[in-house]
Amino acid sequence: MSTTTRSTEPAILVLEDGTVARGTAYGARGATVGEIVFSTGMTGYQETLTDPSYHRQIVVMTAPHVGNTGINTDDPESHRIWVAGYVLRDPARRPSNWRATGSLDDDLAAQDVVSIAGVDTRFLTRHLRELGVMRAGIFSGEALVEDGVERDVADLVAEVKAAPPMAGADLAREVSTAETYTVEPAGDFAGAEPVATVVAVDLGIKAMTPARLAERGVRVHVVPQSASFDDVAALLPEDAPGGVFFSNGPGDPSAATAEIDLLREVLDRRIPFFGICFGNQLLGRALGYGTYKLGYGHRGINQPVLDRTTTKVEVTAHNHGFAVDAPVETVSTAPHDAERDDDVRYGRVIVSHVGLNDRVVEGLTALDLPAFSVQYHPEAAAGPHDSAYLFDRFVELMTTRQPVAVPDSALAALGGATSGEKEN
Repeated sequence: MSTTTRSTEPAILVLEDGTVARGTAYGARGATVGEIVFSTGMTGYQETLTDPSYHRQIVVMTAPHVGNTGINTDDPESHRIWVAGYVLRDPARRPSNWRATGSLDDDLAAQDVVSIAGVDTRFLTRHLRELGVMRAGIFSGEALVEDGVERDVADLVAEVKAAPPMAGADLAREVSTAETYTVEPAGDFAGAEPVATVVAVDLGIKAMTPARLAERGVRVHVVPQSASFDDVAALLPEDAPGGVFFSNGPGDPSAATAEIDLLREVLDRRIPFFGICFGNQLLGRALGYGTYKLGYGHRGINQPVLDRTTTKVEVTAHNHGFAVDAPVETVSTAPHDAERDDDVRYGRVIVSHVGLNDRVVEGLTALDLPAFSVQYHPEAAAGPHDSAYLFDRFVELMTTRQPVAVPDSALAALGGATSGEKEN
């Protein structure tokens, strides 16, 4: 593959606080605005770019060298690039990988993703860590010039500030599939009767998620964000293991009212449930807990998380800017809806997974319902495989239709009743 000639065309990155970073045009030329965030992943940039959770976000890569392995047809997690813009320090001069079918620069340009290279991303990351994520814009080509001269920075800042904030954004419908599709059991289970059937609500699902279930013998029906409970129930088997899954996705969970209503119907009927990322936040809200926006979020593939049900620390992949506001150090009763009768309340809940960097809620487990969730990405695309067991946990949940078995030691540490105490 021939060496790529580096662009010398100017480009400007402008933050809503007036910070300006100058570099060179990369990918497409033009203007783009969105919430600027940083990712600490050293690898997996193609999976990051095609993750629908990054919809309407400009992603800054903290790794200095990006594009070395080019792009290929195997690693995309969806049918397109979703980031609003891309910020690099030192892009590769040419891709060097046996799977490469093209360069990152060309792919960004082909998909009209305005990007910028040659930026001091270390400064930019520290700036966002101190002040928090904010709106930003990348400008190059004709979008940077007006009447033959470079546009005034104040004009660019005003354009950035006119962009909608992420708080309050209802975005899952913009990235969801339009039609239901099915992923059949694969690998050792190919051609066999499914061990369970999952209805996965696509809020921005990554391709590897149904693949991880399929390789465990699960048939996965992926349905649109707009699916009703009747749509979901019609796909679940009557006399065989089944469950509902909520995927990752972009936006503010407080705005996803239709999805929360759907999930409450699932929980009311004691249908086994598993959610990841956005799905974790929606489980939190369905149970009655609040959510809040993190200062700069978690994005990368090296985040340590403690699973209290196994006492193991996992290195995990993250991409979230919101978190669940639930009691971390105690067993709590789901606060949802004091108007409901006791027999349909959701019961006790624990924060089963905790982020070890900042004590953020990284997972919820219901003690009286067959429902659990995690905030991170166990499908490992890209990322470590430490959390693959969670898919096995979901299969077991669907098979037994019982709550996740939480060890007495974990409950005792949180001040909750153990199984022996409940019997007494």
